[in-house]
Amino acid sequence: MSVITPQNAQQVETMEGFEGRYTEVDGLVVGFETYTADTDPAELFRGLPGDRCQCPHWGVVLRGELIYRHADGSEDRITAGQAYSVGPGHLPVFTAGTELVEFSPAAEFHRTVEVVLGNLTAAS
Repeated sequence: MSVITPQNAQQVETMEGFEGRYTEVDGLVVGFETYTADTDPAELFRGLPGDRCQCPHWGVVLRGELIYRHADGSEDRITAGQAYSVGPGHLPVFTAGTELVEFSPAAEFHRTVEVVLGNLTAAS
């Protein structure tokens, strides 16, 4: 059995308005994410197919609201206390005051983070 907390995260990623704490276990990445500013990070996904996140995610919003925009123009809003599942081809929108726990397949997660971090570095 593994007990995973934000405090024992293996990887921490931050940018203005965002902190993610991640641990990989049994082929999944468990992420604790906190959003402190309203942000549309769409530009960070440039270079992925369709310029959108291709990693599926499952999670629970603990506080606040998470928004996912889809290629067909639809939008999902997940609020505190709701669990969600989102497939490939989405873009997140960060809402200040949001905290969530998310589970993602490790291989897809790492491929996505590599592109996002490269775009973040290039924008700096």
